Amino acid sequence: MKNIGIWLDSKKAYIVRVSDNNDSMEKVDSQIDFYNRTSTGGSRVKWGGTQDITHEQSFLEKEKHQFKKYFKTIADTISDVDSLALFGPADINEKLRKELMDNYPSIGKRIVAVKKADSMTENETRALILDFFNNR
Repeated sequence: MKNIGIWLDSKKAYIVRVSDNNDSMEKVDSQIDFYNRTSTGGSRVKWGGTQDITHEQSFLEKEKHQFKKYFKTIADTISDVDSLALFGPADINEKLRKELMDNYPSIGKRIVAVKKADSMTENETRALILDFFNNR
């Protein structure tokens, strides 16, 4: 049986494959450019001075496409899964669950758990996922 646990955030994903005798871990980097609004200069000393211009909508659209690509990379990596557990901080694990259910239903129907888990080291991640599947 191919049990896979994924801990992910917006920067990286740790994919842990658990089998009867052993386990293996793989890291996938998201390669997402994060939008950080910074000042582009300009004086506001007098009325009508220059103003900062941000193209927030285009940055958000770009980020959305980068997340799709990140999730596709993960889906391609776990295409042979029997049971899948998703862990992560904030709502990133829910976003991946929704993406898998909507666009990769053969994988999405194999999700057995979506749980919150704070940031942790690689060893802590491996231990969390092994513990989850051993106590299931």
